[in-house]
Amino acid sequence: MPEVAPIPLSRLTTLRTGGKPARLVDAHSTDELVAALREVWADGEPWLVLGGGSNIFVDDEPFDGTVIRVRSTGIEELPGSHDAAVRLRVQAGHDWDALVAETVARGFAGIEAMSGIPGTVGAAPVQNIGAYGQEIVQTLVEVELIDEANGEVSVVPASELGLGFRTSVLKQHYGSTPRRTAVILSATLELARVGDGERPIAGEQLRSALGLDAPDTVSLRWIRDHVLATRSRKGMVLDDEDPDTWSAGSFFQNAIVSEAFARTLPAACPKWPLSPELDAVRVIPLAAFDGILPPPPVEQREVKVSAAWLIENAGLSRGFRFPRSRAGLSTKHTLALTNRGEATAAEIAELARFVQSRVASEFGLVLQPEPVLVGVEL
Repeated sequence: MPEVAPIPLSRLTTLRTGGKPARLVDAHSTDELVAALREVWADGEPWLVLGGGSNIFVDDEPFDGTVIRVRSTGIEELPGSHDAAVRLRVQAGHDWDALVAETVARGFAGIEAMSGIPGTVGAAPVQNIGAYGQEIVQTLVEVELIDEANGEVSVVPASELGLGFRTSVLKQHYGSTPRRTAVILSATLELARVGDGERPIAGEQLRSALGLDAPDTVSLRWIRDHVLATRSRKGMVLDDEDPDTWSAGSFFQNAIVSEAFARTLPAACPKWPLSPELDAVRVIPLAAFDGILPPPPVEQREVKVSAAWLIENAGLSRGFRFPRSRAGLSTKHTLALTNRGEATAAEIAELARFVQSRVASEFGLVLQPEPVLVGVEL
């Protein structure tokens, strides 16, 4: 097993926290990753799989176990389900944004709006990453994974992963365990062959973010460039020179609430229904019609509300931090909790709890953390 000298997790995670693990293993291929996982599972020792380290918040105490870094890379092109489609099987350790750049260069559409998202391909399905109306669930065909329960490798269709808003059966949400403890070895996506020409953009959320009208036509390269510029303005593209990017991205999830609860929030709070409002069509047999129409059933839809708006309107502005604390909200985007330089995990956790308490006090809603928390309590 390719064991290397342990490195503090503060140097391997974008939030820059975490102590040194007892062991550190670099798996450069699927075989090495499978062998390493089977070994630590057989020994029963604590373990942690690390990709890009961009969606994790780790305590500063030493990690008494093995950290396995997924370093496998590679893209294999396969036939699509029809002539206008192509499938790509991508190794779990492949950098996500490098994959997006490659698909744009080849004229393959479907993930270009997710440009600039940090992390690896293997981590992408775990929380069903997404941005500007695109999510990986829209293009993911299947994953190859290894289950902790039996150490077996299998190919699992995307339909069996329980992909939802920033979730899957593989994700460890705060305060709970995954419904399926497994590690992704590769992911297969199906994309559209559109070339490098300009075309209309179907997604309203993407058009709005990029300032496009429905008739406007743009290329994949134009979308990627403008998404990267938009994310950079928000401090959401990693930059060693910019402390606003020393974060785990959006620390809190946009909240999913009932339609009734959403109506209790201020009208100015951005809200996005997760399903369309449809007029129900009911057919009543003529022989059974008595002249009275029964009231339509009341169906409560789920609504996504902006966590950033809730934070800002709970009185926490961009750049907020406690006196003498080295943790603060990004000066560009209130959803990001940032390490302003040598901040401890305790300082960041203190800030996170305060944000939660302010939003709960003002709006009656407890924001949930998006990163995986390791040894940290909120």
